[in-house]
Amino acid sequence: MARKKSDRKPKNIGEAVGFRNIFNSEKTDFLLGLVLLLLAIYTIIVMVSYLSTGQADQSLLDNLRPGEWINTNKEFANYGSSIGAILAYELMYVNFGLPSFLIPAFIILAGLKMMSIYKINLWKWFFGTMLVMIWSSVTFAKFLTPIMGNFVFNPGGNHGLYCVQHLENIVGPPGLTVILFFTAVAFLTYLSAETIQVVRKAMNPVKYLTSKVKFTVTNHEPKTENTEIDTESNNEADVEKEPQNTIDIPENMPEDIPSPIVDLTDFGNVTSTKTDNLPESVSPAAVVTKIDDNDASANKLTIEIAKDEEKVDGKEVNVEQILSTPIDPLEPFTRYKKPTLDLLKKYDNDGKPNVDMEEIKANNARIVEVLNSFGVSIKEIKATVGPTITLYEITPAEGVRISKIRNLEDDIALSLSALGIRIIAPIPGKGTIGIEVPNNKPQIVSMESILNSKKFKETKMELPLALGKTITNEVFMVDLAKIPHLLVAGATGQGKSVGLNAIITSLLYKKHPNELKFVLVDPKKVEFSVYHKIADYFMACLPENDEEPIITDVTKVVRTLNSLCGLMDHRYDLLKIAGAKNLKEYNAKFVNHKLDLTKGHEYMPYIVVIIDEFGDLIMTAGKEIELPIARIAQLARAVGIHMVIATQRPTTKIITGNIKANFPGRMAFRVSSQIDSRTILDRSGANQLIGRGDLLFLNGNEPVRVQCAFVDTPEIENINEYICGQPGPVEPMELPEPVDDGNNGSINAGNTDISNLDPYFEEAAHAIVLSQQGSTSMIQRRFSIGYNRAGRLMDQLEHVGIVGSAQGSKPREVLIQDENQLNTLLLQLRSE
Repeated sequence: MARKKSDRKPKNIGEAVGFRNIFNSEKTDFLLGLVLLLLAIYTIIVMVSYLSTGQADQSLLDNLRPGEWINTNKEFANYGSSIGAILAYELMYVNFGLPSFLIPAFIILAGLKMMSIYKINLWKWFFGTMLVMIWSSVTFAKFLTPIMGNFVFNPGGNHGLYCVQHLENIVGPPGLTVILFFTAVAFLTYLSAETIQVVRKAMNPVKYLTSKVKFTVTNHEPKTENTEIDTESNNEADVEKEPQNTIDIPENMPEDIPSPIVDLTDFGNVTSTKTDNLPESVSPAAVVTKIDDNDASANKLTIEIAKDEEKVDGKEVNVEQILSTPIDPLEPFTRYKKPTLDLLKKYDNDGKPNVDMEEIKANNARIVEVLNSFGVSIKEIKATVGPTITLYEITPAEGVRISKIRNLEDDIALSLSALGIRIIAPIPGKGTIGIEVPNNKPQIVSMESILNSKKFKETKMELPLALGKTITNEVFMVDLAKIPHLLVAGATGQGKSVGLNAIITSLLYKKHPNELKFVLVDPKKVEFSVYHKIADYFMACLPENDEEPIITDVTKVVRTLNSLCGLMDHRYDLLKIAGAKNLKEYNAKFVNHKLDLTKGHEYMPYIVVIIDEFGDLIMTAGKEIELPIARIAQLARAVGIHMVIATQRPTTKIITGNIKANFPGRMAFRVSSQIDSRTILDRSGANQLIGRGDLLFLNGNEPVRVQCAFVDTPEIENINEYICGQPGPVEPMELPEPVDDGNNGSINAGNTDISNLDPYFEEAAHAIVLSQQGSTSMIQRRFSIGYNRAGRLMDQLEHVGIVGSAQGSKPREVLIQDENQLNTLLLQLRSE
């Protein structure tokens, strides 16, 4: 049956014609706004013209007769003709004077609002503009009338003149001035609270000036000592008493914002978490005690008896009180201040995960669809949103095998059309299976949000490394002193260098130059060059490398590593004498005066060795690099020497079993293949990361997925500039000369001391003189030694004058002709 057509009739003519649709149209608003804009511009033009032509038009406007406004004879001089002259006359002469210009200004704002060019609160602007116009009209009429008396109109218009006359008749000129001043201050206070501070400073300029200028107060009263109070020195003294083991963190420091957890089994409610502000710290007020000095008359005689010195209780002087005060390890740089957080950059929505419910629901539906299509039923699914990854926790139904879900990894990735799908089956400590899916709009995790966390500020770690945030949006930190060595690997451009900068930055924000030193090895010569400014503060190097503390020459790396081995042995000797097991116990004994300084004891800083491209060192130096690194990694933990090595080629030739066994901490960025992931982590997973700082950190059973904190080069430069402005060491820490060992080939070829020469030196010299042939390969074959050691042995022979310089592939020239000359030369070397 067909529906009967409605016979509803329009209620009025407007509804029948459609005026409602016309006035609610965007086109109508735009055109009306354009009309208002043009009308306001016309009004401004005629008002400006009235300033010069008002005198000529005044006689016509005061006695305007009917029909004269048509301006048939063109008598009006205003640029806007008769209408413009009448409009300007009404606004400026009859009403508000010069403040009338605010009327077309407000009309311009209304027109822009209707044209949808700007979003403006018209009511707020209307009341504010009208109040300013009325106040200005009265003020101009009161104060500018004597100055602008030659104008045809009053500066405040007839309105302002009328208000001034009636108010002065009631309250007089002083009362009018008070009313105007109070109205202006009240309006400015409503606009900005800074007005209160300005008024306070204006009312009490002495207090403001004394807070900015150093001054002294001297008491010159008779019979009392002159005392000078230096406010600035007292303030400095108070600053020096503050503890130095904290970083400058604002009071309203946000705690770690937990990631929102969305229960996808019920999309009705999505809860949001709020950050609780920390209670503000209250600093104790300074207490000042005033002493009233009631002096007697000048003629009165006063007799004072000298007091005896205070005596010590007991029979012996207690000199141990001097040693009861702990040694300050920060001396003599106690005024050094650690970098502040305002040096780091803040980003939009920094630290707050972006919850996109449409994306979460779509991914949830696809995951459930894929699992159901393969016969996998689930009970519950939840989503935890992180900065770059969303973790979907699935509770499978009874009887579902975990391996069945694990084998569907590629199918889920195909369904979601996403890169980096990773399945955790099962999640450790939970009875669920995790599916990690990248977000469509990843968030940047800034270094400022990591260091501005309560967890970093209150940490008790010796060497805290603030790496980034986990999927649950928690700040991820590890203690390098407990790891104790870290291996970083990842393909080119995946965030490896940014991760190293984050490690260095977190240590710079937490440690004093007396507590930490870096040994930076940069074969690429550009990664660590930005830290050259703080070399005197935080670097350690050999004396020969003072000009370039950051090692970029591969040939100097072996000597530096051997020097660290010698320093390690020396520290172990001191720990043995002190009876301490590790560096922390040793430094505690040193600070508490429990060590004999005459035996060479001193405060030991931590030393962190960071090698940027370990693969390049292995290719150029081979075993000579690997052996000292392995020795440091095995033994140096207890004496505070820790290593962080990074490579972009995680192959078995670079990361050998000896290296992996001594580097339990692994930080894996995205790699190209599953084989590389197994080389780093002994499992797959790093090949499924999405890059741009996405990493897996392994220091135990299961790896943790972390979004690395981003610190840019300008931020590092700001930190270095700040550190350079603090008092600190004037040169890098000097490492000891490496100990010569004939088996490792670490020989200074430029030293002719017989004690530093190779054990095969004399035998090689006799062999070359007898055969009159000098070549490295001959020495290598004759004495069954490596090529590197044979080459250094040949350099020593050249230095003492037995052979000449190298001539390419040709043998060297033998400069000693017989054994007599050789024996004479060797005797001279022994006598030196």
